[in-house]
Amino acid sequence: MSEKTKPYALITGASKGIGKSIAYELAKQGYPLLLVARSEEELKALSDNLQAKYGIKVAVLSIDLSINDASQKVTDWIKMNNYAVGILVNNAGYGVWGDFSQSSLTDQLGMMQLNMNVVVELSHLLVPILSQEKQAYILNISSTAAYQAVPTLAVYSATKAFVLSFTRALRFELAQTSISVTCFSPGPVDTGFASRAGLDAFSKMAEKFNMQPDEVAKMAVKAMFNKKSEVIPGFTNIISVYANRILPKAFIEKMAAGIYKI
Repeated sequence: MSEKTKPYALITGASKGIGKSIAYELAKQGYPLLLVARSEEELKALSDNLQAKYGIKVAVLSIDLSINDASQKVTDWIKMNNYAVGILVNNAGYGVWGDFSQSSLTDQLGMMQLNMNVVVELSHLLVPILSQEKQAYILNISSTAAYQAVPTLAVYSATKAFVLSFTRALRFELAQTSISVTCFSPGPVDTGFASRAGLDAFSKMAEKFNMQPDEVAKMAVKAMFNKKSEVIPGFTNIISVYANRILPKAFIEKMAAGIYKI
């Protein structure tokens, strides 16, 4: 497939972290990009760099996806500009740390909107567009937190479990179409996620286990193009998820509570 005929890749949460690294990885492969995030300044800087370095087309949309109707506005933007989208990367998301009853309900609901609802909304709205391509892909970024309940990250881990379950079901439903659906579930990644979630103490410990976003992005894109159903990067993360399946849930939850209560 030549660069001119490659469809656009839409990436949410594209201004930093894994989303930004995925943008670079796809740009290296000649894909034109549609980058969506809140920060217009960061998106513009990223767009300029990608276009200068790889000579691809890049369009950006600055929008807060946690706001109602944001997904519809993204879809309207795509249709208005006749962008042929062949890849959807649902990456945008964040975490809120703390005891559930003591944490802001507004923050928790906002996280649910971004981590779950936007994934569902964009997938539903873009399937008709993606299906116009001979081969299309949906890549949903989950987390190893999807495989266990995590006290003090109760809602976050639940949202990621939702993404995992939704992705597997959607993959089955679209199996006979041109759209391949992949769930990618990384563990700790050096993106500043822990600090933004309020986990400053944990972020220092996590540095010992962090994977780098460029490394993770490369694995995620490879998994997507290889049409994998579910991928957990990193040996330590794979062992952790396997342990969650065979050890008593109460034991796993007690361990998680001890780690995240630091």
